[in-house]
Amino acid sequence: MKVAIYSRVIDPDQQNDVQELFTELTRNNIKAVIYFPFFETIRSCFNHVDAIQVFHSADELDESIDFIISLGGDGTMLDTVTLVRNKNIPVLGINFGRLGFLASIGRKALRSAVRSLVNRTYTIDKRSLIHLDGDTQLFGGMPYGLNEFAIHKTDTSPMIKIHTYLNGEFLNTYWADGVIVATPTGSTGYSLSCNGPIVFPESGSFVITPVAPHNLNVRPIIVPDSNVISFEVEGRTDSFICALDSRKEVVDKKILLAVRRESFNFNLVRLNENNFLQTLREKLSWGLDTRN
Repeated sequence: MKVAIYSRVIDPDQQNDVQELFTELTRNNIKAVIYFPFFETIRSCFNHVDAIQVFHSADELDESIDFIISLGGDGTMLDTVTLVRNKNIPVLGINFGRLGFLASIGRKALRSAVRSLVNRTYTIDKRSLIHLDGDTQLFGGMPYGLNEFAIHKTDTSPMIKIHTYLNGEFLNTYWADGVIVATPTGSTGYSLSCNGPIVFPESGSFVITPVAPHNLNVRPIIVPDSNVISFEVEGRTDSFICALDSRKEVVDKKILLAVRRESFNFNLVRLNENNFLQTLREKLSWGLDTRN
């Protein structure tokens, strides 16, 4: 078995956990290749890493890679979307961050997570992606995201008008700071913070959520992800911000944009004892009396 390891940075109090991961991989005869910038930050801190192979870009991840292990929070997991692309490599997220809806496996479960990979006692959740089309190329040829697509005004500009269409039929004009189109996975992210609903990962839908709408009768709406959602933007400035997950670009307001479901999925490794309801209860403290 061969795994790729990706991370941004590791704090000093997390080094023992990373060393435990390397030790456990070696114990189970699992070969590892490490993302080179991450390798450069850890090579002086850990034992037996000089013999480990490195990779520099997504192009080096071929069919020999069985899994990608992401060490960090949900933002680190979102980075792996641009590494995996359409290669269908399953991703296992170890949560070194805070909330961890995607990277839901805790640091204390490192050993059991590796054993699950070896024994094949896991489930692959196929998470839908959102794809962006426009009359100019955006996001370096990787116009897709796992969580959401968002249109937002620039930092100092007044609110913008976002004319929104479903399969060419007019839906609404949002007078707002912006609008979010979230996947089911992204429904627990930015959209949720703007009062959007939580939807189950397998629901086959998009959530359209306005950001600070001027009209108080405008509310989020759930639509089937078989729709193509297109936008025309008006505003007093010449540009607006276009975002896919944590990536963003400044776009001329004359550019026409549309989003649809991507043709491939993101494969998320889930340990069999975990499920979406359990994650909701743990991360949102549902069912707990938090008054004291």
